[in-house]
Amino acid sequence: QVQLVESGGGLVQAGGSLRLSCAASGSINRINTMGWYRQAPGKQRELVATITSGGSINYVDSVKGRFTISRDNAKNTVYLQMNSLKPEDTAVYYCNADVVRFVTWVPSIYWGQGTQVTVSS
Repeated sequence: QVQLVESGGGLVQAGGSLRLSCAASGSINRINTMGWYRQAPGKQRELVATITSGGSINYVDSVKGRFTISRDNAKNTVYLQMNSLKPEDTAVYYCNADVVRFVTWVPSIYWGQGTQVTVSS
């Protein structure tokens, strides 16, 4: 099995910063793409940022220049540094990983449990 555990969410004022972390553990051979998604109340889950094992990065337009995704392959961990936060960034943030397990040798998508980010105006 594979578990993704997120941390770092919370309440912050507009203009503030938060750093999210997501650590993957379990029977992991390798992790391909890792990413962050978010879901605001009444809205669909949307992609925020992704990063491949080789370091290629993609951001949704609304966070470009404010958020930075990074990963530590040795620790199977992905980070999301969020600066200049806005009230519209309020959502539950989920991490996501494309994992190849030792047992199956087939890539599968895993999700974390989510962490709440609330930005007050």
